[in-house]
Amino acid sequence: MTVPFSTIPEAAQNHWLWAIVSVNVLMGFMLASAIFFVWLERKVSGRIQDRLGPTRVGGKYGWLQTIADGIKLLCKEDSIPGAADQFLFRVAPYFAICGTFVAFLALPFGNGIVGRELGIAVFFMLAVLSSEVFSVILAGYGSGSKWALFGGIREAAQVVSYEVPRAICVLIPVIVAGTLNLTEAVGQQGGFFWNWYIFHDPFTFIAFWVFFICGTSSCKRAPFDLAEAESELVAGFHTEYSGFRWLLFFMAEYGSMFAISGIAAALFMGGWHTGLLPWDPAVKLNELMGWPGAILGNLINVPVFILKGWGGVFVMMWVRWTLPRLRIDQVMMTCLKYLLPISCFLLIAICLWQLVIDKLEWQVGGVTLSVPGLWKYGSALTCVMLIILWVLKLLRTRGVSPPGVTGWADKAPVMAGTMVGVK
Repeated sequence: MTVPFSTIPEAAQNHWLWAIVSVNVLMGFMLASAIFFVWLERKVSGRIQDRLGPTRVGGKYGWLQTIADGIKLLCKEDSIPGAADQFLFRVAPYFAICGTFVAFLALPFGNGIVGRELGIAVFFMLAVLSSEVFSVILAGYGSGSKWALFGGIREAAQVVSYEVPRAICVLIPVIVAGTLNLTEAVGQQGGFFWNWYIFHDPFTFIAFWVFFICGTSSCKRAPFDLAEAESELVAGFHTEYSGFRWLLFFMAEYGSMFAISGIAAALFMGGWHTGLLPWDPAVKLNELMGWPGAILGNLINVPVFILKGWGGVFVMMWVRWTLPRLRIDQVMMTCLKYLLPISCFLLIAICLWQLVIDKLEWQVGGVTLSVPGLWKYGSALTCVMLIILWVLKLLRTRGVSPPGVTGWADKAPVMAGTMVGVK
């Protein structure tokens, strides 16, 4: 177990300058991450669906295309429909971006690296992330369009439904940790990766996947993107938006994706811990060098946490470009008929595990064995073996590009009917 400490002195945290620095750093990180996610989304879709454009256009690795998209949105004409409610139409995007940004204030990026330490950080983040649904409803109602209104009503029904199993799944690691403070919960998962809560028992393992599914739904990501289903509602709740206001909705969605992935990383995946060291670098270097050592140690912790969050966002993109969109009745049935009963069962089961099974142990040949220990090490070893087999399969699989795709944008694509390899 790692004892959390404050890298930043308490007197500095209570100063108004710390609030300004925290807000600017977190806002800059959220916006920079959104730009990176736009590039990543294009690359993931291009590779999964064999799209030629994202793998060729935009200079080296496609960065210029992302910059061009941003400039286009900033320079695009900002129009408001005549039938729209002027006030609601204008404020809706800002509700979205504010609801997402406030959640970052309680997210611990490292040992003591957090915008504001909160004893109820878990439920604070879930509460402010849930407020994003108000922006969708306001945008749908204020646009004066039936397509936007349908999208807003769909989102309201979907979010209200999926919030329940999502909150219940969050309670499961909270019961194990005994605290709602994210920093303390991450601190209890220190050491090697088998100490992460995802390997604590079979119920936290299942709860992680149920939470991630519900989180994907709350971010309006496919296959749960019924609020903006372009095949049915043109563009859903943001049909009438363009330019900078549409950009705010887009950035809020990517920010919510990282926030949900950050909660999953903190409660289930060890947070800032690498899982490969028996101690926290920030704690170890703090003992040797004082506060400069704590800062150096967090130079390792913070990138580890960010990479885990980015990994969760990548999985959401992977799912989006792999699975088809569900119908609205299928989305609601998935929640009410499957995820809600599963989450309730997991909540009861983890309580029984903590009260009864967690204390079961016996002696075999002078060695103390326990059910939690056997599950923890066995599940962690199984996951490691599966990952190794998956990587080996990837290394043995030869990637084959479509005919004519031989380089980046400096080579013209081969058109249909052209014989490849013939000069």
